[in-house]
Amino acid sequence: MGVHYLALLLLELEPSDEVSQILSADALYQLGSVEEAHKSLLGSLGKNPQHSSILARLALLQLKKGFLLDANQLIKKVIEIGDTSCLLPIMDIFKSEDRDLMQKHCHSSAMSILQNKEGDTHVKEAVAYLSLAIISSGGTDEASLLTRARCYVHLNQKKTAIFDFGTILKANPTHVQARCGRAFMYVILNKKKEAIQDIVLALQVDQKFAIQEISSLKVEAQNLISCWLRDHCISTVTRMAEAKAKVFREELVNLPAIGQSLLLINGRDSTWHILYVDMLIAEEMYDDALKHLQEVFGPVPIDDAASARYGLIQMKRENVQHAVQNLSILAEKNNKDLQFLLLFLDNKSRCHVAQVASQEADILTKGNQLEKAMSYYTLAVLSSKNKPKYIRQRAMCLTTSKQYERALKDLQEVIKRNTSSNSPELVQDYCSAGHVQLLILKEEEACNNYIKALQLDQSLALTNISRRPGRLSLAQCFHQIAHNYFKQQHYEEAWNLTEYGLIIDESNTELKKLRARIKRETSGCVIH
Repeated sequence: MGVHYLALLLLELEPSDEVSQILSADALYQLGSVEEAHKSLLGSLGKNPQHSSILARLALLQLKKGFLLDANQLIKKVIEIGDTSCLLPIMDIFKSEDRDLMQKHCHSSAMSILQNKEGDTHVKEAVAYLSLAIISSGGTDEASLLTRARCYVHLNQKKTAIFDFGTILKANPTHVQARCGRAFMYVILNKKKEAIQDIVLALQVDQKFAIQEISSLKVEAQNLISCWLRDHCISTVTRMAEAKAKVFREELVNLPAIGQSLLLINGRDSTWHILYVDMLIAEEMYDDALKHLQEVFGPVPIDDAASARYGLIQMKRENVQHAVQNLSILAEKNNKDLQFLLLFLDNKSRCHVAQVASQEADILTKGNQLEKAMSYYTLAVLSSKNKPKYIRQRAMCLTTSKQYERALKDLQEVIKRNTSSNSPELVQDYCSAGHVQLLILKEEEACNNYIKALQLDQSLALTNISRRPGRLSLAQCFHQIAHNYFKQQHYEEAWNLTEYGLIIDESNTELKKLRARIKRETSGCVIH
């Protein structure tokens, strides 16, 4: 009553004051005098036919009285004016049941427009009705928010659509339609991380519906989502393998469920089946992994990736010989995938694999099955985390196979990683590298490596040189490189090579003559 009397008092002071007239009408409505409120608002509207706030109030009153056609005409005028926000201050005044009437009417009108009319103009009109429905509900109308978001998608207003989907999810995180809708917007915007996060959550809440939504997209979008999901799963499985942890609690990822989803989206691709097996292995579900492998690839897989997984499962069952045989199939073909699988093994198991692989490689080498031996040596190298012992063995096999560049790369890696200056192995490594360099006609680099070996341990280096390439032969090589330096008047380099050449073969007359010539040319100069 107090508000109404105050409004009347204000009207007496200023009869034409629009705010006082609206305040009076609101007071009459709250007192239950709907007709009087209606008359008061009509009077105000006569003075200002474009006042959206008055039109909105009249629409609410007409809905309350059951005059739907009149109410809709008034709402249309509000939409034409373009001020749907005028409803915001009215929400605190009108009763909840009357706001519900407005919400239902506006939502129904929007859906009728979308179902019966086409074109962006009508979609925008529907958006206006939906905005009024959302405001009437206090911003909680999920159906109107979802429909408006989809309208924004149609209108290519992606960020606005994301906002509406996000509003739904803030109140209801398990709303799968909104989750998928927002994910697809992120896909269009190429926001991989955000898209995958929403898709994974949608799959966890309702796998069937989420897959239906993904399958409804264009093939290109489906393929992109599948690839992103695969990358996400591989990343998660890799981190699980590296940490030897079964579950990442902070992510709450149900890997097998996501794997099944990928198969339902595109079960024809064998790589999805391999990934699903990896997920089962990561969750330590070895029996399920083996069962799926055999169902898809047969009891004796011909697919290399499948065979390697079969080997990994055998290793988990301590069948080392069989495991090594199958794991070696990937070596030299896909070392990256092999390294990934080895992450699932603890250090003790990896050492065991390396030992057995090395032994098998030695047997194959003696039988001159060098290509197959190479696979086993590589398995030993990767399984041992690049232990020098196995790298040297592979380098020898590569040299025998005449893969000199690869052999040299292995030897250089071993030399680089050797931190002991007195290591007998390092002397041998320098000699082996020198020998390979001679084979590929890199004589000067070879000589430098032999010098390093002689500097470390002269006796051991000479023993290696005697075995290969031979002291006489290597001394001749030293003479040739030294002579070239001499002709270029690089006397210090020539002298150094000559001195070491004579250590290798002290009776080499050509080296002795060259040394004498260097002395004559540099008499009075210190060159060493």
